Amino acid sequence: MQDGRARISAALCCALGLAFCLASPRAASAQDWAGSVEGSTTDGPTVEQYLNDAGPDVKYVEHGQLKIDGKAVNCGKRPTVIDARLDSWGGSYPGYLILNPNRLRGLATPVKFYVYYHECGHQFVGATETGADCYSIRSGVKAGWLDGHGLDQICAFISQLKGDGVHPPGPQRCQLMRQCYAAALRAKATARN
Repeated sequence: MQDGRARISAALCCALGLAFCLASPRAASAQDWAGSVEGSTTDGPTVEQYLNDAGPDVKYVEHGQLKIDGKAVNCGKRPTVIDARLDSWGGSYPGYLILNPNRLRGLATPVKFYVYYHECGHQFVGATETGADCYSIRSGVKAGWLDGHGLDQICAFISQLKGDGVHPPGPQRCQLMRQCYAAALRAKATARN
């Protein structure tokens, strides 16, 4: 019995020591914050904490000041952090969005708008990826930046992604976004009548 306790204690000490050895300062990312989920509207660093941890290379953009390909985007009163070291196209934490300009570079404008409004959607629908996808698509139809060709571009982009424990596979997300698009068009037509 004591031998078993000694082994467990030794294993815990080794694990703790390994954790300290592996810990090192590095670029902040939306996925680095322990205990939080990308897209969480209830957990994660404040924008000030994120900026302090990320360092001087990030840029803070006040709400209403961000333009993507020359067109203004807005997520209510939420600012955006521009972080080229973010390990994704975008991220979201309570009260602000994060975009990686290097990953967005070269994408079609509707895809860039999709990424922005997907992250904005997390502010309103929580961590659900398909909910944020649908929010983005509805926003695009309502604001007029999304048409059938733009949706095809978004689907070509998203369909390449395999998915993970949080994100469904890209082709499945595309199919759901097409359903959201059709529903948004019906809602827009009904509102006109």
